[in-house]
Amino acid sequence: MTGAISSRRDGHVPVLLPEVLDHLAPRDGALYCDGTFGAGGYSAALLDAARTRVVGIDRDPDVQVHADRLGQRFPGRFTFLRGRYGSMDEALAEAGLEGVDGGVVLDLGVSSMQIDIPERGFSFSQDAALDMRMERSGPTAADIVNEFSEADLGAIIRDLGEERFWRRVARAVAAARREAPIESTGQLAAIVRRVVPTAKDRIDPATRTFQALRMFVNDELGELERGLDAAERIMADGARLVVVSFHSLEDRVVKVFLRQRSGGGARPSRHQPETAETGPQATFTLITRKPVVPGEAECQANPRARSAKLRAAVRTAAPAWAERAAA
Repeated sequence: MTGAISSRRDGHVPVLLPEVLDHLAPRDGALYCDGTFGAGGYSAALLDAARTRVVGIDRDPDVQVHADRLGQRFPGRFTFLRGRYGSMDEALAEAGLEGVDGGVVLDLGVSSMQIDIPERGFSFSQDAALDMRMERSGPTAADIVNEFSEADLGAIIRDLGEERFWRRVARAVAAARREAPIESTGQLAAIVRRVVPTAKDRIDPATRTFQALRMFVNDELGELERGLDAAERIMADGARLVVVSFHSLEDRVVKVFLRQRSGGGARPSRHQPETAETGPQATFTLITRKPVVPGEAECQANPRARSAKLRAAVRTAAPAWAERAAA
């Protein structure tokens, strides 16, 4: 999954970049994994900050040009692996790379690069094919909109888009597709705008429906859960995990994971020894008790940063929970 990071060279600014670097604490010789490479903004910053080594991972084939450029700038220190960050442990193992002793950074959601290319179908700012696939393979958003039942489509919009008017939207889509297939972003946006009122914050009424479809097409919450588990498995004692999310569903998954893995949901006291009753030992120590958010200046300079939240933790020496369960 690509995150919302992009390089300054491409006219985009990585969100919360100083804060990400501060919490990752780059150090010479350490290995870092940028699980949502995108256009390489965080990877480049890590490589610039110290004599680090960085592995970038992304499922989007379009990011290869950015990876090639970074490999030329930092020969021997940067490696790019094509794939999903939910399988980063397998990808690193296949590449012959040992555990990550520096840290893992994940920047969730869709990237500026993907949004800004109309033909990718992520945005309704320009009319284009209703696609939304990060990997350019598998069912498109148009397939979902035209083939799913009204009830199933409504559930997606309700659960992943948190849209109050999900019934109206599903009903309107079902009625429209009986007349003709819904094939473009413009078509879908127009249908949604007819039945969803504009909110006080003036956000486009189609925003939540598009978010829901994108998350479903790319299984973003499932990928996040798998990615957090994979990060836990590859991180060495002292390595740092930094996750930047952009809406409440993502942040909730990260918050719950870190609370559980730091002992908040595992046993009455993190200082108690592990027993069959108290559960596994804590695999993380929290750095951020509350999420770090962008300042006013960053939000004004980059409106896409407004909803960003950063959470961070340090890996302990305890075995990963999945490993413990399998033992």
